[in-house]
Amino acid sequence: MATIFALSSGAPPAAIAIIRISGPDAANAALTLAGTLPLPRRARRSTLHSIDGAPLDDALMLWFPGPASATGEDLLELHLHGGRAVVAAVETTLAALPGLRRAQPGEFTRRAFVNGRIDLAEAEGLADLLSAETELQRRAALAAAGGTLSRKIEGWRERVLAVSAQIEAALDFDEEDGASTPAMNNVIPSIGELHQEIERALAAPAAETLREGFRVALAGPPNAGKSTLFNALVGSEAAITTSIPGTTRDVLAKSVAIAGVPFTFIDMAGLHDEAADPVEVIGIARAHQEIARADLVLWLGSEAEGPQGSWEVDPQCDRADRPRKVNPRFTVSAATGQGLEELLDALVETASPAMPKPGEVALSRRQRMHLEVAADGLQDAACQHDLLLAAEGLRRCRAAIDALLGRTSTEDVLDALFGRFCIGK
Repeated sequence: MATIFALSSGAPPAAIAIIRISGPDAANAALTLAGTLPLPRRARRSTLHSIDGAPLDDALMLWFPGPASATGEDLLELHLHGGRAVVAAVETTLAALPGLRRAQPGEFTRRAFVNGRIDLAEAEGLADLLSAETELQRRAALAAAGGTLSRKIEGWRERVLAVSAQIEAALDFDEEDGASTPAMNNVIPSIGELHQEIERALAAPAAETLREGFRVALAGPPNAGKSTLFNALVGSEAAITTSIPGTTRDVLAKSVAIAGVPFTFIDMAGLHDEAADPVEVIGIARAHQEIARADLVLWLGSEAEGPQGSWEVDPQCDRADRPRKVNPRFTVSAATGQGLEELLDALVETASPAMPKPGEVALSRRQRMHLEVAADGLQDAACQHDLLLAAEGLRRCRAAIDALLGRTSTEDVLDALFGRFCIGK
């Protein structure tokens, strides 16, 4: 296996730049650069040299021999001065060494997974942690990256194995070749209890809602004030606003945090039935797709004509020439700020229950899919009177749990996950 290297800190210039080197030739890289190998896990100040002996930098070196390292391999860290020229010179020297190459995105974390340092659920949590922008996102991702979900799943797996062992033992001594025995009655309560725990986990908020934010779509006819309200909600002039109907032709999404809750607000083309411009027709079609996808729609059009479940918003209340809604949920003016605070408070109150509680792990779509298969397997097992069929349901449950943790994952699943990471992680 090749030895990889990459800049793992932020882009230079910076006070310090950290280059990580992982693989079988990491020690040779240290000897080439500094002429010596530091003691394990002890920082050592060294002058780094190029292959021809020219000095590169006065740096700190840290040596982590495998398998007790972040990647499970020999791992070397170089803490350099963070100038662009310093980083470039060290990387050029590393690239010229035999057996070394630049790392691909997520390759360090992928090697940690392959070498058993983390499982797939922890890797997904780490990816979410790197992209976390709100406190809720940070806490949920930290719990997943720290193994909270993995430990819970491992506990479920051990219990499934224990029940499976009881059924297998009963099958070994059953003279009727899988017919109903007292052993099945003994394990049904355990299966039912485990099934309920997994169903409760499936009922928890989804990771996608936490990661992408609570999606709020602003909908209504052209020139209803959607873009002006959109800008007020996201706190920036993200959308172009004019008095000309149809200014917004495409979907515009902006993610913000309000009171620590992540939101994604969606501005879109005005809805009407007389569009003749092909571009406007496409924009309206996309607007309908966003309405269907949204967690909540703010309806700025004529009263009672919005999508089911949408909030009636009477916009532009500062304008005397605008017709007023009879019974709006909110009356607002993006120009004066009237009613905006009440609207924002209501949005936070509505979105908060859709987010995991602080420190609680949220399931991703992939994790949820495998847990649903596991729950179905348990349910099938609990309904069987035939031990062979019950054993098959438990086998499917175990296989789903193994796939969730990455023990039976396909390459395309791994490529999709680790492709989310930056180079150097």
